[in-house]
Amino acid sequence: MPAEDLQLDWLRAFVAVVDAGSLTAAAPRVHRSQSALSMQLRKLEAAVGSAVLTRGPRHLALTPAGAELLGYARRLLALHGEALGAMRSEALTGRVSLGVPDDYALAYLTPVLRTFAARHAGVEVTLVGDQSTLLIPKVQRGELDLAVVTRDRHNRGRLLFREPLVWVGAPQYEAWLRTPLPVAVYEAGSRARAAALAALADSRRDYRIVCNSPSIAGHLAAAQSGMAVAVLTRCSVPPGLMILDARHGLPRLEDMEVALIRSRASAGSAAADAMAAEVERTLMSTPTRA
Repeated sequence: MPAEDLQLDWLRAFVAVVDAGSLTAAAPRVHRSQSALSMQLRKLEAAVGSAVLTRGPRHLALTPAGAELLGYARRLLALHGEALGAMRSEALTGRVSLGVPDDYALAYLTPVLRTFAARHAGVEVTLVGDQSTLLIPKVQRGELDLAVVTRDRHNRGRLLFREPLVWVGAPQYEAWLRTPLPVAVYEAGSRARAAALAALADSRRDYRIVCNSPSIAGHLAAAQSGMAVAVLTRCSVPPGLMILDARHGLPRLEDMEVALIRSRASAGSAAADAMAAEVERTLMSTPTRA
């Protein structure tokens, strides 16, 4: 007979696995081992009376019962966070500004903002989407409190995770077969641009730059149209584009170091402290994607 109570730890484990996409990625987020997390999911399923996730070799998927439970779980956890904040007199007010490139925002920012908003509903968040080459000086000038950026040097900020760079192309156009290779590159000063051109030079692959764009939208357009092969972060590759490698005559690309940087002007800001803590808590557990 199913249990009458749904424990918060079980719900927290369930939401973490859904957001992270796997038990391995979710375990550090809730400070549990993978086996402990699996046990919590089994207890939740026993309480619900049916499976909430289907487990495949490479992915997890919500069952109908899991999809129905997920909304309730998020609301219960958010309300629990609000109650704790109210009882502990920890409610924050104020403003915090956070910069992030578009590809990292789409892939990684949602769980950060979801949890932050639940815990600190009184804080106004300003999001600025831009390239790392522009976000770094904005933080240095104090125009932004925080930014998640691709490191331009090894010791910049606090390392969060490493994100692979990959070549992509539209399979119906096979732009990678052309000589010289048509490539789309980011703006001057971009770490991704430097890595791509250095890899091509080292491999002695003849190429020509046919598209310069500071935005991911420009690279997607160039690749999807067959105009060029492009370099994207692995997290931003959409359906319809093929990841290319040595089998297509393209060299391996280095991983990007993704870091959190903070302005000196934000020192003493409780809102900035809270956002920095949430970014680190969520993203420092993000695994490098293969």
